[in-house]
Amino acid sequence: MAEKRDYYEVLGVDKSASIDDIKKAYREKAIQYHPDKNPGDKEAEEKFKEAAEAYAVLSDPDKKAKYDRFGHAGLGGQPGPDFSGGFGDLNDILNNLFGGGGFGGFRGFGGFGGFGGDTGSGPAQKVYRGRDIRVRVKMTLEEIAHGAEKEITLEKNIPCSECGGKGAKNSADIKTCPACNGTGQVKRVVNSIFGQTISYSTCQQCGGEGKVISNPCRHCNGTGLERKRETVKVSIPAGVEDGMQLTVRGGGHSAKNNGVNGDLLVLIEEVAHPEFRRSGTDLFYTKIISVTDAILGTEVEIPCIDGKYKIKVDPGTQSETVVRLKGRGLPRLNSSSTGDLYVKFIVWIPKKLSRDEKSMMETLRSSDSFKPNPSKDDKKIFDKLKDIF
Repeated sequence: MAEKRDYYEVLGVDKSASIDDIKKAYREKAIQYHPDKNPGDKEAEEKFKEAAEAYAVLSDPDKKAKYDRFGHAGLGGQPGPDFSGGFGDLNDILNNLFGGGGFGGFRGFGGFGGFGGDTGSGPAQKVYRGRDIRVRVKMTLEEIAHGAEKEITLEKNIPCSECGGKGAKNSADIKTCPACNGTGQVKRVVNSIFGQTISYSTCQQCGGEGKVISNPCRHCNGTGLERKRETVKVSIPAGVEDGMQLTVRGGGHSAKNNGVNGDLLVLIEEVAHPEFRRSGTDLFYTKIISVTDAILGTEVEIPCIDGKYKIKVDPGTQSETVVRLKGRGLPRLNSSSTGDLYVKFIVWIPKKLSRDEKSMMETLRSSDSFKPNPSKDDKKIFDKLKDIF
């Protein structure tokens, strides 16, 4: 499965965009990629779905907050709308989403099946987005239990210190592109028997930037960017899991022309614990006890994430017995709930005995109390928990 694109990138908006900006951006994408306008175009259909999914998240304050902090990992399942019943008429979709009016000009052509008029959304200056940076951060179970602040050292592109990201030492060296008059796009008019259509393409002279630099900055060679090594602090919440990816918005590479920064993507790498095994929020620990302690009962000390904890071993404890310590596991991400700690007792059988010890065991062998006679409850508990460890 292909990795999901950043939702802000999908809609072409900044992370600080207002809900009105998000609606406007989605409206433009819906017009551009709706199947009514692109019949049989699978790529356009996928982009329409992608835009709808991005809008479904970014227009919802709760989903947007989770996405801004944890990226796609914070959303769980697919957040987008269901298209199994078809896409519906584009004008109805847009009118329902953004209110009536403003789209009536398309109705006369049966959706987008007709001809004539301006089929482009008009020229728009190109906005660059910096590349994302992916890093791995190792976390111990103790850090996962409480959350941690990690220092990450990375190399990244930042705006040039000499030209301030402009690409030219002096502002006077930046001229409006004569080929596109600063729009970044070239307008093309086509006349046909069906009428006149207008399309836009990226200006070849300025590469869509709308400006040309006559005297580039020597420090950055006109790119507006320079490389810098820096250390950043990232706050990682309690309850994260191995393989989870957290997103630090704007923490990635800077973009050309002071565009939108990329993101810093932090991949969690859980360090194996020497004593505990983890499953979700639950922890599992194995405690070896002696035969005499299993028979007579005792009190043993076991490790927990927050220190040591004493538990009782009941007389007659069988090997493979599992005891649950409620709330002694790990916290659940973005929740007040906590998992449990399961302790399994293994009875240790000595391999060598002295002559007196063997004689004592021979005496006990003949005792009815030492003959195996498991109860039904013992069997049920064992069958239920035998696969946990």
